[in-house]
Formats: sequence, C-alpha cells, structure tokens
Amino acid sequence: MKLAYVFDAYCGWSHGFSGTLREIISRHPDLPVEVISGGLFTGPRRVPIREFGYVQGANARIAELTGAEFGEGYERLIADGTFVMDSEAAARGVAALRQVAPEHAAELAAALQYAFYVDGRSLSEAATYRKTAEAAGLDADAVVAAFEGPEAPYTAADDFHRAAELGVTGFPTLLAVDGDSVISLAHGHATADEIDRRLATLRTR
Repeated sequence: MKLAYVFDAYCGWSHGFSGTLREIISRHPDLPVEVISGGLFTGPRRVPIREFGYVQGANARIAELTGAEFGEGYERLIADGTFVMDSEAAARGVAALRQVAPEHAAELAAALQYAFYVDGRSLSEAATYRKTAEAAGLDADAVVAAFEGPEAPYTAADDFHRAAELGVTGFPTLLAVDGDSVISLAHGHATADEIDRRLATLRTR
C-alpha cells in the first residue's frame, strides 16, 4: 500500500493540509507517498487573483482550522490583485523537484506552498524553484533545467491525467492505493488522528 497525495500548489486548503501530511508521513515512514499536482487554475481559471473574491475569507477559515500561515509577501499579492495563479507552471515545478529528489516530494511540495503563501513568490518563475532547491540542498541547476525543459509541459499534463485517473475532483485529497484499490483517507481538511483511524481499518482487513 502507498499514499497518493493529490494537491494543487496554489490551493489554500492544500497549504493548510501540509502539516497534517507531514505528521502522517512521520507516523508511517513505511508508506511511500506519491505526490500528484492537480489543475486547479488552468485554462479560463487563469485570471488575476482579484477575481476570486472569496480568497481572504477562505484563508481566514483555513488558518483557523489548520493553523496555516499566510505571510506578508502573499498578502501583498492579494492587495495588488493582478497576480495570476497558473497551476500548469506550478505542476511543472513540482515535477522538476520530484524528479531530482523523489523521496522528498511531499516536503518539497510543502516548501513550494510556503514560498507562495508566506513569501509571496510566484510559482511560474524559475527563481522560486532555484531557491527552494538550494534550501533543500538539491542540485538547483538540475531542478531549473527540468522546470524549463521541453518535456516540462508533458510532466504537468501527466500529473493532471493521473489525478483524473484516481477520480480526484478537489484538492487536497489523500488516498490509500493498494493495487487496484483506491480509498479516500481525507479530502479538504482532516487531522492526522482521523486519517490514522482510517488507515488502521485498512490495515486490519
């Protein structure tokens, strides 16, 4: 059995779920984790952030439920309103980091969300991935090359296809995958204890 974590780097609820995922991974080091990007802001949804009027209210709720931090850099993006969230670019970046350090994919995904939601860094810029890679002690040149390379759009499309294949329509979603069996452990918000209880029932089957 493995875990499949389907998230979007530009999803506030995914940012809020980062702590829960970190705790689950620490409790279950034997469970591999597949990290998959969803396509929340693609196509016609790639518009200035001001057009999502619910963002600040949702963020307040996320912070209340999960303790997630929304920093000054991010708040400046909200106040300006012109920033465009592009999930295809973010998925390319997630794939680039995952390619270089697959065993750290979950923590790197959380680091990207911190870069956006706390520092206000764009996930469409190579500099963000260089900084994230350097902070994690990775080969930053290799990460940037993967982010900018000709195969990058295909890696993003593969992730979106994988998310759809798993039946995921909202983010974040944490799944237990065992062969052809796919069982939802969490969607949107859940505590580590709640997920543990669901995992326990699977492991006793």
